[in-house]
Amino acid sequence: MNPFRRLRPLLLLPLALLLGGCFDNTRSEPPPVAVAAPMPAPPPIKVGLALGGGAAKGFAHIGVIKMLEANGIQPVAVSGTSAGSVVGALYASGMDAFQMQQHAFALDESRIRDVRLFSGGLVQGQKLQDYVNELVGKRSIEQMKKPLAIVSTQLETGNRTVFVRGNTGQAVRASSSVPGVFEPVVIGKASYVDGGVVSPVPVDAARQLGADFIIAVDISSKASGKTPAHMVGIVNQSISIMGQKLGEQELARADIVIRPNVNDIGAADFQQRNNAILEGEKAALAAMPQIRAKLEQLQQNRVAAQAAAWQAAQPAPVECTQEASRLGRLFGRGDDCVAPKPGATQ
Repeated sequence: MNPFRRLRPLLLLPLALLLGGCFDNTRSEPPPVAVAAPMPAPPPIKVGLALGGGAAKGFAHIGVIKMLEANGIQPVAVSGTSAGSVVGALYASGMDAFQMQQHAFALDESRIRDVRLFSGGLVQGQKLQDYVNELVGKRSIEQMKKPLAIVSTQLETGNRTVFVRGNTGQAVRASSSVPGVFEPVVIGKASYVDGGVVSPVPVDAARQLGADFIIAVDISSKASGKTPAHMVGIVNQSISIMGQKLGEQELARADIVIRPNVNDIGAADFQQRNNAILEGEKAALAAMPQIRAKLEQLQQNRVAAQAAAWQAAQPAPVECTQEASRLGRLFGRGDDCVAPKPGATQ
């Protein structure tokens, strides 16, 4: 027998193994590639409303809210001082501007005025407390549909007090207790008077409720060169003058300030409620272009900030670690993965 015939299988075996490795169609799995998560939308802007004090001028707040709602702007939090606390409580309870307007037109002054002489003030304020509690369905402040802050002044210390829980009507009464006109309100061991003494327009309180964009409504009396005809007007204007500088500093922290033209409406002139509402509507409508522009700018800034944060949080590109063998490339087998180009994202 030919010795080469016997050795032929042994000589062919290495060649078969080599060719089998070259033409093997099995490929190793490429490394996982990180897929970027979609960029989340920025959170919506939370609009807050800061309603200032001004007695009967406070009906203007209803007109402002009416125009905001008509233009698709829905405040999610509200703070109020004095008359602003009355409107703020009704609004936070779930009433819209038209419902508040109906209650304003139907208001009988005898329902909120309980005169009692020689008791630290002409008006006790209990009727106002009961009236507000009735309209809000006896909800406490923390049970409101919108976050609510009611600002008052602690008589013993002169410090600002912000009520965010407790009896709604009582807090409104405390915030509205004009010194010399209303009796101070005793809550716990402290006495409270009108919030306009320390915070005529409660911008900071609205911000503390979590609002991002504050619309402040200033209805405070401005010195007009005339002496108010009634004692309530005299006291109200005196408080406004005392808190004017302090109020200007707080108003500067608002994003928008709306000033209805109600300076000619007296603090006790409830017969002018319709005019006050109309002035609130006109002032809010005039401010609408500025409100829209500032909201749009804030939204653009948020989108840019969100995009930058999202880009920074993306994983680094995956480096390619597998390469085809020379024989694999020779027989047409490509790389299992391709390394990304510098600066490219996965």
